[in-house]
Amino acid sequence: MSERLKLELSAIYEISKVLASNPDLRKSLRSALVILNNFFEMKRGVVALKKGDMVEIVSSFGLSRDEVKRGRYKLGEGVIGKVAKNGTPIVIPNVTDDEVFLNKTRSRPAEEKAKISFICVPIKIKSDVLGVLSVDKNFDRNTKFEDDIKLLKTVATLFAINIQLNSYYESEITSLIEQRDQLISEMKERYRLENVVSNSEKMQIIFETIHMVAKTKASVLILGESGTGKELLARSIHFLSNRKDKPFISLNCSAIPENLIESELFGHEKGAFTGAINTRKGKFELADGGTIFLDEIGDLPLHLQPKLLRVLQEMEFERVGGSNKIKVDVRVIAATNRNLTELIREDKFREDLYFRLNVIPIQVPPLRERKEDIPILIEHFLERFNSEHKRKARISEKAMERLVDYNWPGNVRELENTIERLVLMSKKDLIDENDIPINIRKPKQSVAMELSYNMGLPKLIKELEREHITKALESTRGNRKKAAQLLGLTERQINYKIEKLNINI
Repeated sequence: MSERLKLELSAIYEISKVLASNPDLRKSLRSALVILNNFFEMKRGVVALKKGDMVEIVSSFGLSRDEVKRGRYKLGEGVIGKVAKNGTPIVIPNVTDDEVFLNKTRSRPAEEKAKISFICVPIKIKSDVLGVLSVDKNFDRNTKFEDDIKLLKTVATLFAINIQLNSYYESEITSLIEQRDQLISEMKERYRLENVVSNSEKMQIIFETIHMVAKTKASVLILGESGTGKELLARSIHFLSNRKDKPFISLNCSAIPENLIESELFGHEKGAFTGAINTRKGKFELADGGTIFLDEIGDLPLHLQPKLLRVLQEMEFERVGGSNKIKVDVRVIAATNRNLTELIREDKFREDLYFRLNVIPIQVPPLRERKEDIPILIEHFLERFNSEHKRKARISEKAMERLVDYNWPGNVRELENTIERLVLMSKKDLIDENDIPINIRKPKQSVAMELSYNMGLPKLIKELEREHITKALESTRGNRKKAAQLLGLTERQINYKIEKLNINI
């Protein structure tokens, strides 16, 4: 293998590496030009790309910033313009007296021009010319340019692939940014407080409170039963605040295993524990500048509560396995369906953390305490699910009465699920009283008691247990821990009863 061939292969290998490793197109192209110069002592190098009917220098070696600015050519103008238009290489052995060579950049002084050969090759994919690659070489009467053209055409092909990929990724990134902005806009619209459906006086007081505190940094504690819309209110606070263009990060403290929740909240360093193969940011770090919503805060393990308290006080923390302090600016909104004062008395929740979270308390009433909201919520859900499922369902007067009379232990979430089920399952457009599930249709008389008053007390008690456990599981979407809390049972007790009563989750 000749020495020149070895040099060429090394140059192509090095150029391939820099093109693959640097996502910045201009910088990677310049690095490639530097490699060409190192191997072949080229005085200057230029990559110019087509933009409409013009060709503009986008990366160079050996040119000043002003010289680059002057490097704009119309298609067909000068050597660069001709190569960009026709897609065929041009070689000028000596640029001194060549009329086609314009020297628009004015980068070659008159005394130097007699010593320069100029080679320009197209950068193209198949027949599509994207731009040109040109280089200045020392003039030598004995030089044969065939080998130089072959090398530059190979490099130009690598450039073309990189330029095309860069264009594709820029297009994808632009599309993703547009989608992100559209989603943020939709989220802002969806979670406007005006879109929260309610006519009740209690909810209007909550809305006034939210408007007053949204633009402050104060921590908010939202209290209420499962399904009352606590996260919806938290999002409304965020989108009414000055942080609306920053992240809203949500974490359910009861849904994460106890051994993983610290990492979820604060992140971890590589090697902090088995399986930590990379450094990972936690929810607080991801929420920097925005809002973090800590749902079911009452289930946060006791040993993590001091660390959360420190974040609230100092706005700094360390990742798991790390020692560097990370500063953040985060607004904290917490929510729970549990009685935190009882947990404090039982030494299951820190009093100092409670007071830090409870700067602005919001108590969301259950749906049974604001029955005036049920009809408008039903109409809201009907409109939504009719649109989603291409139906025209409507509620009869009797059916509406039954739905309003029901106490809705699962609150708005249970009502929402019920309306969607009715829309999907109804065989006709008008949903009447008989379409309503029996436990809702006859709320004052349990299903078990309706079956028989003469079944015997043990069997009746068993059926009542089954009914209440099933309802609790339905209202919590199968979450045994939450269902146990609603029923005043331990998790072990509810698991035993589910198995004993053969309840299908």
